[in-house]
Amino acid sequence: MTTVAFTPGTEARFAVARHVADAVLFEGYVLYPYRASAAKNRLRWQFGVLVPPSWGAAVEEHDFQLTECLMEPRTDAELAVEVRFLRAQRRTVEELRGDGTFAPTCELRLPDRVLVAWDEGVEERVTLVVPVAELRGDGLALPFTRPAAEETEEVTDADGRVLGRLVRRREEISGTVRISAAELDGPYRVERLSVTVENTSSWTAGPDTDRHAALPYSLVATHTLLRLDGGAFVSMTDPPEWARGAVAACRNLHTWPVLAGEPGRDDLMLSSPIILEDHPAIAPESPGALYDATEIDEILALRTAALTDEEKREARGTDARAAAVIELADTMPPEVLERLHGAVRSLQSVTGSPKPAGNILEPETPWWDPGGDTGVDPGNDHVLVDGRAVRAGSRVVLRPRLRRTDAQDLFLDGRSALVEAVLHDVDGGVHIAVTVEDDPGADIRREQGRFLYFQPDEVETLEDR
Repeated sequence: MTTVAFTPGTEARFAVARHVADAVLFEGYVLYPYRASAAKNRLRWQFGVLVPPSWGAAVEEHDFQLTECLMEPRTDAELAVEVRFLRAQRRTVEELRGDGTFAPTCELRLPDRVLVAWDEGVEERVTLVVPVAELRGDGLALPFTRPAAEETEEVTDADGRVLGRLVRRREEISGTVRISAAELDGPYRVERLSVTVENTSSWTAGPDTDRHAALPYSLVATHTLLRLDGGAFVSMTDPPEWARGAVAACRNLHTWPVLAGEPGRDDLMLSSPIILEDHPAIAPESPGALYDATEIDEILALRTAALTDEEKREARGTDARAAAVIELADTMPPEVLERLHGAVRSLQSVTGSPKPAGNILEPETPWWDPGGDTGVDPGNDHVLVDGRAVRAGSRVVLRPRLRRTDAQDLFLDGRSALVEAVLHDVDGGVHIAVTVEDDPGADIRREQGRFLYFQPDEVETLEDR
């Protein structure tokens, strides 16, 4: 057993899996509107948090993860393991006083950003390579420790004058990775692999300790990558019939393993605290990480672009990754934003093999050309609502119906909106395209043609109120 850098072959295979693993690592890292002052950014680190044992005993959070999966290793096969997590690095802000000393401050205002206290995430990895034969029986345990550290960074103005400094502190954390394998009875040569990741930090929680105090001693967004250099893993999500009983007997606590990498290959496994399917992939249209949980790139990009200059200054000072999101939204070309809208991945030609680029159906001619159909005119068409004509320019009140709406639409109940177009579909249905009044992103939505859609029985004419 060794804790070493991987061979080029293993590193190349892990690099494929890390595209998704990075999304797991930073899922929910900083949420829109990307400012430390936002209420939803005050309760951080929601996924895969392994807290110190003294804290886990008092709350409903865990100090370990257990992964069990099936593998079919070849003779002399080696297993490569990479445990990844974030370490909460506490950043405080200090300003330079007249006597030359530094004093803590709530914020430090600069022309391009506003610096505030914040917990940054520092990536950590624990790696090892071990022959599968050495895992049988009691297996092995790999303890690890990351020492405490403190760093300072001067904050200067455009002329190089020192205005203050950032102080970053990391606390000592420790843990153990335990790995074992057991060959199962039956006609197939299959083994159950067990991987446990434990937080063993000695920090002791006091009677009034809260979660914020425990986070610097926690392993955050913890997940595990596994690779066999000879052999294969068995899908835990869709196992072959012969393996279903053995899969059902596996225990997975606070994490779940799925096949990773390209479809059709089975040498990689990602055990994630976030629910994934086999061979998960990042959407090819995505221009970059937006970090918001269950992110929808187009909506987040539009909303981020609509932030005020002051809000963007605070976001830039919150975190380097938040600053990168602001820059991404501000510089995104229209064609990239257009690519985010309405991507289809499940269609394929009925006369040939699936097309590339996500299996998107691209017929030579459109099935319908709105410019050539004089029977519809979305900008001037109207629909009767309670006996009144509603058309582009009309003002309505939104009344979403429970039978065909979602939670987001329900938040719009009672809001006034401006009708942008009345649309008729090929089945005879009528859809009213609107922008919500007082929405700061309405102009961007209008420019890009990104509207909200309601049916006639989901609106009231404003004059009726």
